Amino acid sequence: MHDLLLTLPILIPLATALVALALWTQPAAQRVVSVIGAGALLAVGLLLLAAVWRDGIQAVVMANWQAPFGIVLVADLTSAVMVVMTGLMGLAAAVYALAGIDAQRERHGYHALVHFLLFGVSGAFLTGDLFNLYVWFEVMLIASFVLIALGGTPAQLQGAVKYVTMSLLASMLFLAAVGVLYGVAGGLNMAALHLFFADGPAKGTVSDGLVVVLALLFTVAFGIKAAIFPFFFWLPASYHTGPAVVSALFAGLLTKVGVYALVRVHTLLFADAAATLAPLLLALAALTMVVGVLGAVAQNELRRLLSFHIISQIGYMIMGLAFFTPLALAGVLYFLVHNILAKTNLFLISGVLGRLRGTEHLTRLGGFYRSRAQGAPGLAILFLVSALALAGVPPLSGFWAKLLLVRAGLEIESYVLVAVSLGVSVLTLFSMTKIWAEAFWKEAPSDAGSRVPFGRGPGINEVAPVTPLTRGGLVSLLTPVVALALLVVGMGLVVEPLVTLADHAARQLLEPAGYVAAVLGPESVAQSVLPRVPFGRE
Repeated sequence: MHDLLLTLPILIPLATALVALALWTQPAAQRVVSVIGAGALLAVGLLLLAAVWRDGIQAVVMANWQAPFGIVLVADLTSAVMVVMTGLMGLAAAVYALAGIDAQRERHGYHALVHFLLFGVSGAFLTGDLFNLYVWFEVMLIASFVLIALGGTPAQLQGAVKYVTMSLLASMLFLAAVGVLYGVAGGLNMAALHLFFADGPAKGTVSDGLVVVLALLFTVAFGIKAAIFPFFFWLPASYHTGPAVVSALFAGLLTKVGVYALVRVHTLLFADAAATLAPLLLALAALTMVVGVLGAVAQNELRRLLSFHIISQIGYMIMGLAFFTPLALAGVLYFLVHNILAKTNLFLISGVLGRLRGTEHLTRLGGFYRSRAQGAPGLAILFLVSALALAGVPPLSGFWAKLLLVRAGLEIESYVLVAVSLGVSVLTLFSMTKIWAEAFWKEAPSDAGSRVPFGRGPGINEVAPVTPLTRGGLVSLLTPVVALALLVVGMGLVVEPLVTLADHAARQLLEPAGYVAAVLGPESVAQSVLPRVPFGRE
């Protein structure tokens, strides 16, 4: 049963994508298949999380090739939680897309591409092998590149080129790091690599310096995918160019896969190098937070502003990784879940605003709080919930996420970074207030509701027609927005069990014996380490 639960999060989105392709000429059927497939992925993710919580870390070996040589899928609490979030974001995007995606993109495979993306994301969270992690990253890259470019507008093509260029650079660095690691250790199974590197470099076969270099290579490769400083510039140039639902899906999942990979390799492979790398990670975290929030403050286009906030929020997660304590890593996981919910919702809300007014430029918005048309006052409240959560206002989810990280920083006396994180929270609140004042509180411009530039910046002459939303269309757009807002509030009100879950997940990361035993068998942990030659080879 557990073997099936580990494979279904990969098989379901793949099957959904293939069925959607088979229904190429039937967009209505594709929509139904997309919603059902995403709902099934969420259900299986919840069952997997329950199984891991109840029975411990689960692993399955494909095709009877035993670890460390076969392909292994592994689910601990961290990866199971991320699979649940993948299913939740997929379902939110599928429901939103019922009215949020145009017929032209549907005719060119939008629904299939989304589920190929979920296929890659789920595989990245569950793989127990570094080479297969590279493969899953490439699946995500192909699907996400086509999703960004789908539609073929000049802004999309510009964003897609920047996105794919940086992604390919990250992939090359990742592959180079994998090649060096394979040359050193003779294999890429992460559980076996943990034993290989345990208690210091492997019997003199690996120098401390080479371990640090490997850790840096992986940090740069995954850091580009996570958009940390100084590799962030591609994100605000690309994420806002596609439809809002695509931006929301990317904001919720893609950079988080990079953060997940960083956490996984730093805790499982390079824990002994944590003290050496901590100053670098702390500096990168501070710069990522500051540069991201300052970029957001300077923007007037809604989704571009929110894209800079993705960068800023990634800095908090890198800060927790740099602290490298159980409380800090629990804070990272809590922050990941909170940020996925809040950030995805803000992008979805921006899409509704753009649909109602034909623009996402703040100077051309206004009046939504006072307007009684098409649920605008309720939309204003929904925005406020996610915006205040992102800024860390109590009692919403962001407050508790930041509190965990701040407490972890104070415990290890990292006062400077704690001060930086609090200052960034203030600037985040300022930028959210700016959106509120411009889009919701001020009077609507006199030409609101006419055909206006779609807010892609100067030089881009796209025009978005303002078409009235049907009641059904409005419901499909607002249903995921309401659901995600309720989850943001719920995370803030039901804190203790969620923090307990995050704490258990953090301890699994920092004490990998259970992970190794699940993959390689209990006898592997009983040994001091694997023989200190590559994966036990003579």
